Amino acid sequence: MSISSAIKSIQDVMRKDAGVDGDAQRLGQMSWLLFLKVFDAQEEDLELEHGDSYREPIPAEFLWRSWAAKSQGITGEELLDFVNDELFPQLKNLTAPIDKNPRGYVVKEAFSDAFNYMKNGTLLRQVINKLNEIDFTDSTERHLFGDLYEQILKDLQSAGNAGEFYTPRAITKFIVAVTDPKLGESIMDPACGTGGFLACAFDHVKTNYVKGSVEAHKTLQQQIFGVEKKQLPHLLCTTNMMLHGIEVPVQIKHGNTLNKPISSWDDQVDVIITNPPFGGTEEDGIEKNFPSEMQTRETADLFLQLIIEVLATNGRAAVVLPDGTLFGEGVKTKIKKLLTEECNLHTIVRLPNGVFNPYTGIKTNILFFTKGQPTKDVWFYEHPYPAGVKNYNKTKPMKFEEFTTELSWWGNESDGFASRVENEQAWKVSIDDIIARNYNLDIKNPHVGDVVSHDPQELLQDYAKQQADIQALRDQLKGILIAALSPKDSAGEAK
Repeated sequence: MSISSAIKSIQDVMRKDAGVDGDAQRLGQMSWLLFLKVFDAQEEDLELEHGDSYREPIPAEFLWRSWAAKSQGITGEELLDFVNDELFPQLKNLTAPIDKNPRGYVVKEAFSDAFNYMKNGTLLRQVINKLNEIDFTDSTERHLFGDLYEQILKDLQSAGNAGEFYTPRAITKFIVAVTDPKLGESIMDPACGTGGFLACAFDHVKTNYVKGSVEAHKTLQQQIFGVEKKQLPHLLCTTNMMLHGIEVPVQIKHGNTLNKPISSWDDQVDVIITNPPFGGTEEDGIEKNFPSEMQTRETADLFLQLIIEVLATNGRAAVVLPDGTLFGEGVKTKIKKLLTEECNLHTIVRLPNGVFNPYTGIKTNILFFTKGQPTKDVWFYEHPYPAGVKNYNKTKPMKFEEFTTELSWWGNESDGFASRVENEQAWKVSIDDIIARNYNLDIKNPHVGDVVSHDPQELLQDYAKQQADIQALRDQLKGILIAALSPKDSAGEAK
């Protein structure tokens, strides 16, 4: 059965259930079922591998094979009672210390905020049987999970609230190819969502650096780290990591990365790749975890500060950020000053409109930087639409092949990107020019004439920028007037 037809038939069954209200709940319902199915498939592999020394991490009666795998298994009220009165309470309250039973701990974390929405046990059995038609155990079919999630996302048109959306595969693949994480380097996504960046980084290291060694594979499993605030994407990310062969994805934490003082971070990370939420604001009090002069409630600004702090010396980062970060003033200016002083912000790739359609139309950029040396020059690369394309959409998304020109132009940081040349898409700006612009990084392509945009998002951003400029001029004039009108003492000093 194809993924799309399986998902469609599962959703059709769920629509008949009075307890499931809307696509978000359908996705939540499917996610915990998927998790248990994938978890059990992995358990069967571990049992074969370890033989007599194998111990189940959760009571055997709650493993998928015990209650869900047989199509003629328990159903109706009996199934519903089992799920609501036994499965969920037991897994939520599992005694599973992270050091002694890490896989049990993963299950407990996954179920901490999960919920069974379905109220009809017969329909629940039908959903389980449909899921059993999808085989995730075949290693060649592991990409199915990504397809599955993309298929579900097509039905979640509201996923763009506060910048929460799926990062297109073309972007994750490009970022991972350029940052080139190596075996043994810690790799982190502090806002990991469903794990797109981490899965891509795992595959990259495995393909390029593991070379079949058992020890190397163990190292790889332990070098991937993620944190996700929301229960549903955390559950999907944990499942995604298991499908990629991470047996104990305890490094995928369920929580808010910003929820502790920035000064208390001891861990230093080699590679950070992320698309943090933007356009939203953090809950009250979160900003207090940051230095007083850098406090803001805007999520993307806080994440950028955190990334600068957590990166190890010579650590590399690639971060997707909106245009507002580039031209924004106030705290944003201070953060950009900190970034260019602490890190070498060597490249900004300016992405065209529509990359994240249909979830948001906000124009975005990818900032690439390395910690330890101040910035001398920033290279800008304006990613063009492919020939014949005027915008991206659901049916015509961005493709990885579009980045071929960037990848061949990129060069090596070790020689200061000596091979890079300016062209129609690429230009270089010195740090002195950026300081003179008060760290405004919204620098247009000098090789292209002014283009009149009719895009509402762009027009609103331009309006916001003009208002900010006007306010800054007013404040400056006010300061001059106050100074000029203040009474002076005999020495000419203002009183």
